[in-house]
Amino acid sequence: MQAILALEDGRIFRGDGYGAKGECSGEVVFNTSLTGYQEIFTDPSYAGQIVVLTNPQIGNYGTNQADAESSRPYIEGLIVREFSLVSSNWRSEQAADEYLERFGVPVLSEIDTRALVRHLRSHGVMRGVISTVEQDPEVLVARARALRPMDGTDLASVVSTKSPYEWTQRTGDPLREGAPPAEPPCDLHVVAYDYGIKQNILQMLGSQGCRVTVVPARTTAEDVLSLRPDGVFLSNGPGDPEPLTYAHEAIRALAGKTPVFGICLGHQLIGQALGGRTYKLKFGHHGGNHPVKQLATGRVEITSQNHNYAVDPDSLDANEVELTHINLNDQTLEGLRHRSLPLLSVQYHPEASPGPHDSHYLFGDFRRMMDGWKAR
Repeated sequence: MQAILALEDGRIFRGDGYGAKGECSGEVVFNTSLTGYQEIFTDPSYAGQIVVLTNPQIGNYGTNQADAESSRPYIEGLIVREFSLVSSNWRSEQAADEYLERFGVPVLSEIDTRALVRHLRSHGVMRGVISTVEQDPEVLVARARALRPMDGTDLASVVSTKSPYEWTQRTGDPLREGAPPAEPPCDLHVVAYDYGIKQNILQMLGSQGCRVTVVPARTTAEDVLSLRPDGVFLSNGPGDPEPLTYAHEAIRALAGKTPVFGICLGHQLIGQALGGRTYKLKFGHHGGNHPVKQLATGRVEITSQNHNYAVDPDSLDANEVELTHINLNDQTLEGLRHRSLPLLSVQYHPEASPGPHDSHYLFGDFRRMMDGWKAR
């Protein structure tokens, strides 16, 4: 198939089409991870976005059920330099081309992804359309310009579970990590808000001895507290955090009544609930190689990140909020902790799917915070 990408500023890229035949649209972002493309495909935080992968060859190790972060891909479309139709890995269960075709995700390949990424870095992320059926660039550019912008869009309630469910799985696929480590007894109950939660986050909570009840994004604080949790987790998710006023209200009602831990979108929502503001980054942070500094110790973690928005540290009350982590690439805020309440959050992904494991300790910190609160 022939495929074409049209950006809202009129830039056109032509290449070969794979995956599903048809058309997709969304905000075009790039991810610099060297591996873990299936985890990226299935991350609900990518809802509404077309993803450009900077690693030149994608698809060469196929796909399998164990590596999926959710039940299906959430990316709107995929753009790569070279898309492999051959799966060469003993864990592969289905070729990436067949996998994406099955779920209706178009792929644009054989384009200069370096030129596209440089364009997005220079001009910022923008709306785009990939099509294998319409080849008139003017028509596609007009469709890209007509797309609803990400700003002001609540996508978390769209991707969230529609009803609560229990998660009791203690570990992930042992083939991914080697022999599973010794785990504490399952003696804590965590209620996790699903704004677009990833499966490995649930597995990491389980590895800390937590029984997890996952609830929809719009669940009230009253309903959460009725479940008698030992702690509340606020997940990652797609879209702009500002219109999620229902989440801001729930977090304010939960603060001080139970320990709270948030990551990514959950971190942004905590920042807003504490009176802070968020803003959109020029091209976001998407990849597995972002350096983050712990301000208390000076230790540097290499982190996995996937977000377009950040919390403005100057908008937070320094008497209430301690800034704990910063991004060494651009000095954006990466973590915070309330000075008197059991509440902490980070902007990056400590579950590391895909990515390095430097930040796994944060789940242990959450466990200790819950143990301390329970002992009181």
